[in-house]
Amino acid sequence: MPLNKDAQPALLVLADGTAYRGWSFGATGTTLGEVVFNTGMTGYQEVLTDPSYCGQIVTFTYPELGNTGVNLDDEESDRPYVKGAIARNICTIPSNWRSTESLPDYLKRHNIIGIYGIDTRALTRKIRGFGAMNGAISTEILDEDQLLEQVKQAPNMNGLNLVREVTTASTYEWSEATSEVWEFNPKDGKTNPPTYTVVAIDFGVKRNILRRLASYGCRVIVVPANTPAAEILSHNPDGIFLSNGPGDPSAVTEGVATAKELIAAGKPMFGICMGHQILGLSLGAQTYKLKFGHRGLNQPAGLSQKVEITSQNHGFAISGDSLDPQVEVTHLNLNDKTIAGLRHKELPIFSVQYHPEASPGPHDADYLFENFIKAMESARAA
Repeated sequence: MPLNKDAQPALLVLADGTAYRGWSFGATGTTLGEVVFNTGMTGYQEVLTDPSYCGQIVTFTYPELGNTGVNLDDEESDRPYVKGAIARNICTIPSNWRSTESLPDYLKRHNIIGIYGIDTRALTRKIRGFGAMNGAISTEILDEDQLLEQVKQAPNMNGLNLVREVTTASTYEWSEATSEVWEFNPKDGKTNPPTYTVVAIDFGVKRNILRRLASYGCRVIVVPANTPAAEILSHNPDGIFLSNGPGDPSAVTEGVATAKELIAAGKPMFGICMGHQILGLSLGAQTYKLKFGHRGLNQPAGLSQKVEITSQNHGFAISGDSLDPQVEVTHLNLNDKTIAGLRHKELPIFSVQYHPEASPGPHDADYLFENFIKAMESARAA
């Protein structure tokens, strides 16, 4: 049912012609993108502002959205990057002491279109069965065939380089660590003074990744995704970090070429999500598009006797058949056995296909930042 009698009708149409009618929340108009789903029960603001979702319309499977409103502290970037939002029920009057704005007002202010009141369970089953596909939400085109014609004009995610839309325009330093209120490091919960210089290549980085690096005692220099290797090395970094990001990793050819040059320099390197895929490609592996991707807060990852519950958000994966003999698999996604972690057998290079900073999500994998510190410590000692 609509929230009020003045609710504006909205239409969602998928590329296969499937249509869902509901009501509008947020901005009005028409938006196109790849329709995906996220299974997290919390963290909708972090999802909306995660640059990895650029080009995508996100279906939230948890049936209540907006109950806690939004606030500045939970933003993972300077604005929402999603193309649209899909929900079952929407809360317009949030109840949380941290809230500064309702979700509908927030999306309207940022010109993000949303639709609510549809059967998100049916939509999720559609995507799981037939794969993620393009779609459109509109409050102005309410004819299904007419909106479908718009969907057919949307670019396919395969071969799409979206990194250039989200990367920083210029180099900057990041010094803000995880707030003491949120710090979960069991050692002392205190921020270490900067000890190591890390250059973070921004393919669409989340703020909490940078906060974790700062919390572990890193001076963090963030550079645009197209920064040449020579310029990165001119900062004399102890380590190089490759961030998360949106789109098809194989289309980010400049990033792959840069990573190859950086590998030759022998510096410790750590990649997350897009960064994991870029490292894999630079080491000779291939990537492929997953049927519907992994997007949620409870994805099990591991290899032998240890299982980590992880936060994941990606639509591509590395092909195991294409790995170089010098590269070993450290983690698998235990739901479908896709590769979730890699490590070079000789060089101080490793990566994971999930988010160890987990904002929101579990903190099982935060030790990976400590491993990166140890790799830089060993390299400096050598």
